[in-house]
Amino acid sequence: MLRIGYVRLRDADSANETAALKAMGCHVVRAEEPVAPGADDSTVLFSILDFIGVGDQLVVPRLTQLGASSRCMLEVLDRLEQRGASLFVCEPEMCTKGPSGAALRAALEAVSAIEPAGLNRRRRPAATQEIRDLQRAGVGPVEIARRLGVSRMTVWRKLKAIEA
Repeated sequence: MLRIGYVRLRDADSANETAALKAMGCHVVRAEEPVAPGADDSTVLFSILDFIGVGDQLVVPRLTQLGASSRCMLEVLDRLEQRGASLFVCEPEMCTKGPSGAALRAALEAVSAIEPAGLNRRRRPAATQEIRDLQRAGVGPVEIARRLGVSRMTVWRKLKAIEA
């Protein structure tokens, strides 16, 4: 059985978590930094899920390392089950093997059922250059906001920043 550690590097404790995963007997530890503040791009996690084999175990410090919502966490559990692998969470200690795995899945499904559907929806950041170009073309702030799919306040803030 191969134990693969995974941690998202979000704060100073993340370095300690990497060392803790190695101390727990993980053969491989992979760390991932978010692409941008608040981003949830999990390319390292998804490559682990593509690679992990039957009988292997993914080890994470906390359940929240798997995603921002219970739906994301359930997706990871599903992919692990499809590959014949399991999940071990260090804090609080739980594993998807045995009865605790069924309880974990049931809890995530219950939370997922009441979680707002658009929780992971992120707006596209408005590019300052696009706003500037539209303004120079004579388009008003309200129309700029509508065309770019951002709030009017975002347009006003960007225009104010351009003038400063």
